This record gives sequence, structure tokens and C-alpha cells, in this order.
Amino acid sequence: MRNVDVSLITEKVKELCINANCRLNEDVFSALAQAKAKEVSPIGRNILAQLEENAELACKKCKPICQDTGMAVIFVEIGQEVHIVGGNITDAINQGVRQGYTEGYLRKSVVGDPLLRVNTGDNTPAIIHYDIVEGDKIHIEVAPKGFGSENMSRIYMLKPSDGIEGVKNAVLECIEKAGPNPCPPMVIGVGIGGNFELCAYLAKKALLRPIGSHSQKEHIRAMEEELLERANRLGIGPQGLGGTTTVLGLNIETYATHIAGLPLAVNVSCHVTRHGECTI
Repeated sequence: MRNVDVSLITEKVKELCINANCRLNEDVFSALAQAKAKEVSPIGRNILAQLEENAELACKKCKPICQDTGMAVIFVEIGQEVHIVGGNITDAINQGVRQGYTEGYLRKSVVGDPLLRVNTGDNTPAIIHYDIVEGDKIHIEVAPKGFGSENMSRIYMLKPSDGIEGVKNAVLECIEKAGPNPCPPMVIGVGIGGNFELCAYLAKKALLRPIGSHSQKEHIRAMEEELLERANRLGIGPQGLGGTTTVLGLNIETYATHIAGLPLAVNVSCHVTRHGECTI
């Protein structure tokens, strides 16, 4: 059994909150460059160049890539041979978020009650997902999520008879209705299966996969490639001003489901699909 003090967890979460908001992931940089080279719209190419410049400046100056520094979503894999000492792990994670958003001068966007709407002042509480795995390590992934794109996300409780084509149509419908609102080019996470809440979790997890990666399931890989190509034919383009770059990447995760259901979630993200990870 390996002891891990909560103070170390707090420190790592703080660092990840700052870094994720100020440093665009390399897979997104690469996708932007490739999109700029292929974009047919002059306006679209210009916008993509501006997005690249903005991300470079944010990294260089350690400033937020976007003014919406998101609600902190934390994925924690805890090895079953780990013993957390020194306090409560959830409190430690929220303390890391609190310190990261305060010391990093990141915008605090969380309200304590969804109806009374009073800002908590420190971007807590975070949304935390725990998973118990083998080993004696703790893996933490921080994914701040802005709500311009989050508000465009959808859950569909499809019928099994809707089948693959019904899933494709729903995903494309979601992207088309989102239009310019999520500040395209978008990254799309799709969750299929499970139940009402699990498909949304799968869609969120799908956003963490690198752009350009594919499912190991051949029929899912084919769907990812087809939907990406069809989404980029919608003509929404960078920042909604037209072009062939509407979606940078589209990842699908699946899970077993009930014989009577076909749950589907589409989690929409702008190109600033922020996430950072570490292993303790």
C-alpha cells in the first residue's frame, strides 16, 4: 500500500488548471495547421491563422487562450493500492481548483445554486469523476469546459430501430443547429450506449482523446471518419463565417446498453478543447 498525501494532489490540480487554460494541446495545434492548409475560404484561412496566433501568444505569456476559462471537470483514476492521507481527496481537488483559478487569474464562472445564481468566487466546486483501477498510482486529468459550446450539447434517447443512420443523423443535426454558437471549428465528443447519464459521460471522455485518433472498433472508426467528412460539408466554417473547416475532430466512445434503448450524447467543444494530465 502506497500513501499519497492530499497536499500533493492539490498542488498538481492547481498546476493543471493553469496550464490547461493557457497552453493549447499539440494535437489541436497540428489540426489547426492542417485545416488552414486545406481551407478553401480566404476568410476561413485568416481566422484559423488568428486562432493559431492567439494560442501561441497565450502559451508564451501564460495567459488564458479564451476568456471563458470554463468549469473544471476532473477525471481521477485511483490505484487500488493507494492510501490517501492527510485529508479528503474531494476537498483537496477543489482546493487545487480554487488555488489554480485564483493564482492563475482565471475567470471564476461557477455559481453555487443553478437558480439563485450567486458566484462562488473561486470556480468551485469542480465536477469530479472517480475510477478505481489497478496499481499504486493516481492519474489526474483536468478538462476545463466553457459553456458557449457546452450549451450546444445534446442527449438523444433514440429507439433501437433508429439504428446507425439515426445516430448519424442526430449527431449531424446537433452540429448543424449549433452553427456559429460554439465558436467553430469544433471538436465533437460522441457517447453511444449505457443509459441516460453514462452516454453523456462517454461523450465528455471522447473529447479527451487526441484529434486524429480513432476507435479500435472498425465500425466506429468508419462512423468517426464519415461524420467528420459530412460535418465539414455543412459549410458553417471557422467562427461560422463559411468554409470547409467546421469540425477539427470527432471521437466516439461506446458502452453496452439495454435491449430497449439507444442512448446518444453529443458533447460539443470549441477548438480550445483544454485538458492536461499527470500521474502521481
